[in-house]
Amino acid sequence: MQLIGLMEKMKMDHLAFGLETLCDQAGKRELGYREFLLEALQTEWQGRHQRGTESRLSMARFPWVKTLDQFDMSFQPSIDKKVIRELSGLGFAERAENIILLGPPGVGKTHLAIALGVKAVEAGHKVLFLTLENLIGRLKKAQMEQRVDKQVQLLLYPRVLIIDEMGYLPMSREEAGLFFRLLSRRYEKASLIITSNKSFVDWGEIFNDQVLATAILDRLLHHSTVLNGCSLIRETIFHL
Repeated sequence: MQLIGLMEKMKMDHLAFGLETLCDQAGKRELGYREFLLEALQTEWQGRHQRGTESRLSMARFPWVKTLDQFDMSFQPSIDKKVIRELSGLGFAERAENIILLGPPGVGKTHLAIALGVKAVEAGHKVLFLTLENLIGRLKKAQMEQRVDKQVQLLLYPRVLIIDEMGYLPMSREEAGLFFRLLSRRYEKASLIITSNKSFVDWGEIFNDQVLATAILDRLLHHSTVLNGCSLIRETIFHL
């Protein structure tokens, strides 16, 4: 009881829960003190890691959970698997680079975006998934309540912000301005993953302002990876 109580005080809940089983297994395998301590600490760490992952998955607000293993590469055979593996290494998140997935509905853009987001969550990063409609709704509500800066600050916390369905509905200039404000604050500080059914030449229509669209693309495509339809293009330094 003293040992369990001490572990509870140290908040080693996972080890306390599995201690009896761990001791039985250690006795059968005749583990030394060092080996037993290693397995005990691994048990606690794995439990904390799993609990943290589950918490971050919940906060990410994914509409569903998809993984890269579940993505049917044969459905999109022209996608470069090497680049997908590189992206899954999450170097883009560490370098605050962006990923833009373009193409018509049904080509797997949202699946890939979520799968990369799940990878980031598993690596310990904060991730948030929003449709563009949800994002603009948040920003407009904050504007009406005169707290745009606070809302933008909250949207800076996720290491990876996924914005789905860019281009399905046009934005007013006011809405486009709010989006640009967020983009400018995240620029070179944190990553965006954006899915869109529109090619870049049509983004002037999305934002209802060609000049603003150019400014948005200039920031968005600087240090980015673009998956265009079924092909994949690496953009390292790209300015319009």
